[in-house]
Amino acid sequence: MTRGVSAALALCLFTTGCVAGTSSGSAAPAADQPFEGEVEFWTINLKKNYSAYIEGLIAEYHKQHPKVTLKWVDVPGQESATKLLAAVASGDVPDAVNITSLDLGRFAPSLKPLDDHFKPEELADFQANLVEPLKQDGKLYAVPWYNGGAPVAIYRKSVVTKAGFDEKAPPRTYDEALTLAEAVYDKTKVYGTNDIPGISAVNVLRYYGIELLSADGKSAAFNTDQAVRVLERFRKSYDQHGIAPGAVSKDVRNFPQTLENGQLAFSASTFAATLLNIQKNAPEVYKDLVVTEPVQTSTGGYLLSAQQAFAIPKASQHQKAAAEFIKFFTNGTNQLAFCKIVPIYPSTISSTKDPFFTGGGSDDPMVVARQVIVKGLAKLEYNPLGTGKDAELGELLAEEIRGFLSGTKSAEEALDAAEKRWNDALV
Repeated sequence: MTRGVSAALALCLFTTGCVAGTSSGSAAPAADQPFEGEVEFWTINLKKNYSAYIEGLIAEYHKQHPKVTLKWVDVPGQESATKLLAAVASGDVPDAVNITSLDLGRFAPSLKPLDDHFKPEELADFQANLVEPLKQDGKLYAVPWYNGGAPVAIYRKSVVTKAGFDEKAPPRTYDEALTLAEAVYDKTKVYGTNDIPGISAVNVLRYYGIELLSADGKSAAFNTDQAVRVLERFRKSYDQHGIAPGAVSKDVRNFPQTLENGQLAFSASTFAATLLNIQKNAPEVYKDLVVTEPVQTSTGGYLLSAQQAFAIPKASQHQKAAAEFIKFFTNGTNQLAFCKIVPIYPSTISSTKDPFFTGGGSDDPMVVARQVIVKGLAKLEYNPLGTGKDAELGELLAEEIRGFLSGTKSAEEALDAAEKRWNDALV
């Protein structure tokens, strides 16, 4: 798996993929009459690498429903939101659409609430903490599919132990992680971490309990005295090389100091796909890794950046048939099969009971990571900004933090600038 593919899957940062649908406009069958015809469903960025898996599901579904034909459309992520908007505007929509949770808010008005199609007992196998965020005003607009899993912490044991690291008592907060990072550099001259500002500047502030938006969601709320203190803590660690110098690079997928190239000691919160890249590109480093639970929020949980889900557009003429297909496509057995071929994690509880996730007896980092991640799934907290511009806002904040760490502005100036840029974007 390439670095780009694994990172995209693990971080779940796809956007919704959609193209023109094939709804005929004919009346839907009666409730007690089995559907006969074509159901079109759309996915995002899966065809190139996972055609065999999807086509296998299509064949199995056809065996169970011989009078139903499934049409699969897969769309590049960079085109997906635009195509969905066009499909909704034209009324020519898919019957079932793979949508990222980041896009759910802006598309919800054009989606069919699923409560009539998914009874509580049919949702019982899904992690409740993954279902709830897909509701708006008490109505369910999508059902969970897969996600990047709970984060893990990855340490180069031969390096961090020289600074007093105990894998049975790893850092529980970012402050503790930064203290370790500074000690590592002091003892070994290996840079500590590049987690900050990294790809999750927004999430890092949330781990400190800092609210990002006002209650009405119309303005920034993070410009506080506490945030100033947090940024100054970052700067202290950056100056002492606890945060690696390359962490101020905008290209977060190609930091100059990494675990792979041996210039970094650890990541206190990352995704399992990182392990696959290290295993492939730096096998000697991989052998030196120890995996533990990551840093936690003030409530003892972990933040989920996004999740993949399935929804049904209001304009679909085959909503009941689409719902039945989604139930099959996202069931525990099929999610487990998908997780075995790509480093993603299921939304179904039954999938996590399989020995693939629970099997012990090995200190292989990837095996340990799966156990840590499954243990953490129930602790995942998904609280998107819900602005429709979440990714843009995150980058604006990260840019200002990078400027602060580089010494071009004070913490107050960085937060003032970030606040103004957020408020301008939220207008």
